[in-house]
This record gives sequence, C-alpha cells and structure tokens, in this order.
Amino acid sequence: MYLQKLQINLFKNCENADLFLSEKINCFVGNNGAGKTNILDAIYYLSFCKSYFNAIDQQNIRHGEDFFGIHGVYYRNQSEPDFVSCVQKKNQKKSFKFNKKEYNRLADHIGKIPLVMISPYDRDLINEGSDIRRKFIDGVISQFDPIYLDELLIFNKALLQRNTLLKQFAESRYFDAELLSVWDEQLIRSGPVIFEKRRTFLKEFTPLFVHYYGVVSRNSEVVEIHYESALHLNSMKELLSQNIENDRLARYTTSGIHKDDLLFLIKNFPLKKFGSQGQQKSFIIAIKLAQFDFTQKVMGFKPILLFDDIFDKLDDNRVAQLVELVGNDNFGQVFITDTQRKRIELLFHDSNIQHKIFDVSSGIISESKPV
Repeated sequence: MYLQKLQINLFKNCENADLFLSEKINCFVGNNGAGKTNILDAIYYLSFCKSYFNAIDQQNIRHGEDFFGIHGVYYRNQSEPDFVSCVQKKNQKKSFKFNKKEYNRLADHIGKIPLVMISPYDRDLINEGSDIRRKFIDGVISQFDPIYLDELLIFNKALLQRNTLLKQFAESRYFDAELLSVWDEQLIRSGPVIFEKRRTFLKEFTPLFVHYYGVVSRNSEVVEIHYESALHLNSMKELLSQNIENDRLARYTTSGIHKDDLLFLIKNFPLKKFGSQGQQKSFIIAIKLAQFDFTQKVMGFKPILLFDDIFDKLDDNRVAQLVELVGNDNFGQVFITDTQRKRIELLFHDSNIQHKIFDVSSGIISESKPV
C-alpha cells in the first residue's frame, strides 16, 4: 500500500498543500518549527482518525480558520484507488470518509491503512508510565485485530462506569455490590480476551524486536521485553473479588489488565535506568521496525512507515544503514523528516532508491529535484 496523493488544507501551520508522492521514500527537509512533523501527522490522521500529538481535533485547525481538511489517495496491489478524507469544522463532529462513505464508528477504519510512526516522542515509551506502553501495544494489535479493539472499547467503558460508581459510593457512604457486579461481569468477560491476545502477540513480536535491535545497534547486547500482568497468576474475577476493599478505599479499580505493563531490559537491567541515550534510541527504533514487520506478516501487505526527525544523535554510518534497510524490498513507502538537507542529499547521492525531496518553510511545501 502507498499514498499517491496528499492534500492538506488549513491543518496546523499548513495553509494548503497538494503533494504527489514517491511510492518509496519521501523526505521533508526544513528548519525546526517549519511544519515537517505536521505533514507526517496529517498522514497519521488518515490511518488512525486522530493526531499522533494532540488528541483535541479542533486545536489542529490552523489559527484563525474555521476547519481543516486532509485527503489522501491510496493504492494497493494495482487495485482501484481508495479515497480517505478527514474534515474537522469548529464546534462540529469530525467527518471521516472512506471512498466517500462516512463512518458511523471511527473504530471501523482502524487497520484499513496500517502505519508505523517513529518519533522523538516515542522515548516516552521508556521514560513515562505504564499507560503509554499499554497504548502502544493496544495500538499495534488493534490495527490487525478488530475483535481486540472491540473488547478493549467494551472493557474501558465498563471500567469507567465501575470507577464512577466507586467514587459515588465513597462520597455517599453507601455501597451496592449488586450494582457494581453489572460492570464486573463485563470486565470479567473482556479482560481475559485482551490478556490472552496481548500475551500471544508479545510471544511472536519479541523475537522480531531482538532481531532488529541487533541490526540497528550492530552489537550483541541481550535485550528483552517482559509482559507484566496480574492475570498471569489470577483470573480477572479473582482480582476484582480480592481487591474490592482496596478499590473502595482508592475509589477506583486497582487491579486488572488496565494495569498491565511492559518491562524493557538490556543486559538483564531496566533500560530506563541503565540504558544510554543511544541504546534507548536503538531500542525504540527496533520496536517500531518489529511492529512494521509483524503487521506486514499478519495483514499481507506493507504498512506505511513514518520517520520523524529520528536521525538526531545517530552517527552518519548508522543513518545510512537505516535508510538502506528501509529502502530495500522488505519495506514499502517511507516518509522521513530532517533538518539537514546536506545529509539527505548525501544519503541518496549514489543510491538507486526511488525518492522525492520536499522543502518545508513556514508550512509551505515545495518539491525539489532529486539529487
């Protein structure tokens, strides 16, 4: 699958852009703040119906304007084109269309255009709380497993209702176990499904990650990903029963698959505490390349790959190796942002990889001649 044409209107700092893209590698070059990342975010929108960076859609409308629009034309396996469109008007519901038909549920679009994004913000996977790592694994699995996404939506809705009740019970000094059990039943049904799918995914995903870490880092450091979950030892029903008093005191559900985490290890030590900046960056890139590989194998075609300003702090040899890796036939369409035009030109100077280079300045995008 590849994005042939991208049209952007009044999105963030971009007033208008009409881009015809390379099937292989597309580079966007400009200073910090020029709007390069906004282009990748527009492409991300067309896959996930939301921004990678800002969950409030209306804040992505260009300052002083009333709406934004993002439109893409996609091709897959020489088939007829697919048209994807996202329009957000001020104070209105977001409109998202696939081949001119509007979705009733945005969740129904997830997985139609698989995409992997690598960004400097991904360091939060290592440094921030467990919710970031759960969102990552949920996002990966949801792209190829609609049942998982549906069960996750059911679980999260039930969890919100249960937590609301626990808070109300505490404030009113009243407790109704029967009323709480209505939501317990949904958690007990959906929780194990989510747990088993996460466990199965990580069993298959981790060897791919270890392989790509070796490729990216050029060394034999032992790296691991451990899945931490209370459901390894207890059922969801047992957890809810055992922790009911804790839940009443805390005013929220204290145990379950919504507390799962991923433990990242390097040489048997936590990466967050003992990994260097270079090791942490290699770890993240390897995770995302493994995500690409896994998604491709499950879905039968290549996801789109976005590299947002990831060359910083990588030496020139490693950058060249990475570009050569994603330029081979195992990878499909790739989008790259960088602040250094000279670096991009040198990368492709003696290469036969199909590519286009675009200059970005104050939200204005113009194609330059390939070197």
